[in-house]
Amino acid sequence: MFDPSSISALRHPQFGLVFGSVLCAAALFNAGTAHAGPCTAQIIAFNQQIKTITPGPESGPTAPQTVGAQLHHQPTPGAVEHAEHVANKDADAALAKAREADAKGDAAGCRAALKEARRLYAINK
Repeated sequence: MFDPSSISALRHPQFGLVFGSVLCAAALFNAGTAHAGPCTAQIIAFNQQIKTITPGPESGPTAPQTVGAQLHHQPTPGAVEHAEHVANKDADAALAKAREADAKGDAAGCRAALKEARRLYAINK
């Protein structure tokens, strides 16, 4: 037999708020996992690694050594700034390529782009 007093809890003003909050949290959790690509976790881990790098001349993205450096020419401040800009641009492009491949479900492309980003940041793993 139906007991009308069991419905009184459902009419409590805070029940709707709590129930709605639980539904929203579940929807957000499922939305995040439903859209995760094949290497989303690796991208997140890499982002966390680069966030912990202490800024300085020995950290951050790198670029190949120039011929001038091989001939022992001292770089100008402008040349150093340009090299840093190019290295940052290349590293950002590799990471963007990894995100794009991940969004398309291209695991091999994502891994290759992350490998390139790690090489540019000199992060082995």
